[in-house]
Amino acid sequence: MRTSYDFSPLYRTAIGFDRLAQMFDNAQRADAQPSYPPYNIELVSEDKYRISMAVAGFSRAEIEIETENDSLKITGRKQKEDTQGNFLHRGIAARDFEQRFQLANHIKVTGAQMENGLLNIDLVREVPEALKPRKIDIGSGENVHRLEQRNAA
Repeated sequence: MRTSYDFSPLYRTAIGFDRLAQMFDNAQRADAQPSYPPYNIELVSEDKYRISMAVAGFSRAEIEIETENDSLKITGRKQKEDTQGNFLHRGIAARDFEQRFQLANHIKVTGAQMENGLLNIDLVREVPEALKPRKIDIGSGENVHRLEQRNAA
């Protein structure tokens, strides 16, 4: 039994959280998400990730990787073969696919390679210097007192 939640009240009362509510809506509909082709998401190091996708039978020219805002889209369009073989069993799926991933803030795609039927997409979290934690030195009361004397003069 599945429980369905309505997140529409969040859209009316929360400002700036609409993306979060949309993510909840999408996760709730995860059954509709395609499971082809199979993939892994790996944490390589603290700020590095890798998506490995099984794309056996596809060439580099038949796969397109695109990023827009905080979304990664991988599309595979199989070129139609002119000759129809006489297959006794056809278990290798050669169908078109589109897979989307929602990326967190500051996640950038750094590269992609295809090897042995696996498409590997490397990602890294690049937090801008302005958003990184920084230490604030604590001054003594003397510095504040001198500043007040200068302003009074």
